[in-house]
Amino acid sequence: MDTSESSTEEQPATPEADRAARQGWRRWAMDTRPLRRPAFRRLWSSTIVTAVGSQLTAVAVPKQIYDITGSSAWVGAASLAGLLPLVVFALWGGAIADTMDRRKLLLVTNTGIAVTSLLFWLQAVTGMESVVALIVLLAVQQAFWGINSPARNASIARLVPAGELPAANALGSTVMQTGQVMGPLLAGVLIPVIGLAELYLIDALALCVTVWAVFKLPALPPLKAAAERRAGIREIVAGFRYIALHKVLLLSFLADIIAMVFGMPRALFPQLAGQTYGSYGEGLALGLLFAAIPIGAVVGGLFSGTFSRARRHGWMVIGAVVAWGAAITAFGLSDSLWLAVVFLALAGVADMVSMVFRGAILLSAASDEMRGRMQGVFTVVVAGGPRLADVLHGTAGSAFGPRAATVGGGLLVVVLMLGLAAALPALRRYRV
Repeated sequence: MDTSESSTEEQPATPEADRAARQGWRRWAMDTRPLRRPAFRRLWSSTIVTAVGSQLTAVAVPKQIYDITGSSAWVGAASLAGLLPLVVFALWGGAIADTMDRRKLLLVTNTGIAVTSLLFWLQAVTGMESVVALIVLLAVQQAFWGINSPARNASIARLVPAGELPAANALGSTVMQTGQVMGPLLAGVLIPVIGLAELYLIDALALCVTVWAVFKLPALPPLKAAAERRAGIREIVAGFRYIALHKVLLLSFLADIIAMVFGMPRALFPQLAGQTYGSYGEGLALGLLFAAIPIGAVVGGLFSGTFSRARRHGWMVIGAVVAWGAAITAFGLSDSLWLAVVFLALAGVADMVSMVFRGAILLSAASDEMRGRMQGVFTVVVAGGPRLADVLHGTAGSAFGPRAATVGGGLLVVVLMLGLAAALPALRRYRV
């Protein structure tokens, strides 16, 4: 491997040529400038394959558990069992990513995830039918992913210049959201044709592409000041202390918590599909409700040229979270399924904008020796927020009805975000 390659190497282009290329309709389309950077292009290209492959496993595991037990309770228990190692190892993995070469860490963890997928395939093809084995494998996989995600996200700031961070985040988020749409659809088509076990094998093979792409990256060692540190409780605590001392980072996390905990009503989709939109067909309604937000996010990513060059990152986050809350409120008030899907898709666009600029703030406002830990906390917030929302909305939906819970949650997002922005100006003032 040639580690002398510059991590931010770019094809020759003058500012005038770049502006000329963005004239007309192209200024609205996705900003692809980061793909001129060979290292980032390799990392991003590997994501295209694994974004779909990982969703095949995400479908196969609960399907296999349900086939063995016939119980949705076991499916829920498996999901919870995967959450704890994800939270613990994301925090620890963020500290590790700040103390060792991130390329090496990505190689180890991607290999671990690939081996886990291969073990999933072996237990399925041999007919083991052990729920315990599935839960253990899921916990191990989530632990590897918890370590991998902070290192992967923190590496982006070393591969592209600061001015292209929003565009890089938009490229990555669009691919991941596309995987969330296409992966389950592909799994539904493939299971009757090739069987459930082979989904795990496809994921394992896709991860081999990721391992090769990471191997071709330049070395990403820590700064000299971080070289002697050890990744332990002290370093994790130091990461939280760093967040508390840097208000813009704290506010970016709070913005996501507000949006996801109070404004993500997915736990109410089954009840809404059966009661409110049942006349359209419960199955059709449920599928559309779950697909609408990711589809909206993908559309937002495809047209990210409209916002990825904005410099007032704080205002973009505030506006996106408020727009998310307003769209969720409108969804809750919709009697028509098709109108409801439109508002959920608009919420998905707002979520994409929020993800892009929250990610850019975390990478640009934090120093390099802290980026891994910031991404570890980010992973925990992203994974944990929707699960807390499921509990909150499920409880509120049972007490007040699904539509009232949805509308109330959306309005609460708008009020809390505007109140937070008014009370603490650090986010409003942040720009690059």
